[in-house]
Amino acid sequence: MKKQSRIRRRRKKSMFRRLLTFVLLIVLVLIGYGVYLAYNAYDAASGSYQGLSRGEKSELRDAEVAVTKDPISILIMGIEDYSTGGENGRTDTLMVATVDPDTKKVNLLSIPRDSRVEIVGKGIEDKITHAHAYGGTEMTINTVENFLNIPIDYYVKVNFEGFKDVIDEIGGITVEVPFDFVAHTDVPGGRATFTKGSMNLDGTEALAYARMRKDDPRGDFGRSERQKQVIKAAMNEVSTASGLMKLDDIAQHIGNNIETNLKPTELFALQKAYSDVSSSDIESLSIDGTDERINDVYYFKPDEESVATLSQKLNAILNTTK
Repeated sequence: MKKQSRIRRRRKKSMFRRLLTFVLLIVLVLIGYGVYLAYNAYDAASGSYQGLSRGEKSELRDAEVAVTKDPISILIMGIEDYSTGGENGRTDTLMVATVDPDTKKVNLLSIPRDSRVEIVGKGIEDKITHAHAYGGTEMTINTVENFLNIPIDYYVKVNFEGFKDVIDEIGGITVEVPFDFVAHTDVPGGRATFTKGSMNLDGTEALAYARMRKDDPRGDFGRSERQKQVIKAAMNEVSTASGLMKLDDIAQHIGNNIETNLKPTELFALQKAYSDVSSSDIESLSIDGTDERINDVYYFKPDEESVATLSQKLNAILNTTK
């Protein structure tokens, strides 16, 4: 039986929190983990809006994009180690979402965290998950752009705590567990048991389910599939009548757990343009590659042909020529 939320709802509603929450549902972004991103759009003190030093345009773009007229890309980052407020944390999750205003389709590409790539600005090859620890958001964006050879127009960075609260607020989610396993939760000494088949998960369980990697026979690929599964399950719950009634409460929970360079006006425009997008409009993409060890350290070696094919596909969607 799904858990009922015990969180007291606030009476005062925020239109812009609702808009940002809706956008997150479209783009997806959770946590996997960013699925419902939201914040008080005009509260500068919240720190949710953070522009980039490069300005409004990626160097791989000839001109600035308009969120409702042009296909756009959004880099979704779920950060480890929020004990320091996300500072110097690694990216536990990296996804690139592309949104096409003509087809109303979303492509969601998962980047394995152990991918060995050039860390732009550091002058070394290392796991892509370390880019954020080395140089934060900007270095991560530059590294992903260089790796995939596509422009990153926007980013969303999320704290996993907000993700848990959102799942609890919507009453939990239902997923099809692919195999039996036990995973550690973020509660000290906590463990969650998962059994193959349909299961209802609360926020703590959903986070453990999405993050487990070591016991998955497919490693990072298996985890990426579970993360996407969680995102789609959450979208399905929120799109119900009861879920839509909770958008403001969902937004309140994660209002302080998000950072993005999407402006309030852009969020409003996205909400209007993509109001009919559902989880069935999302296409999942993945990168082929092989496992390798260098100096006894595990890396995922992306297949160059696979990366080139994905780059070509994404650039075609984004109307950029490479």
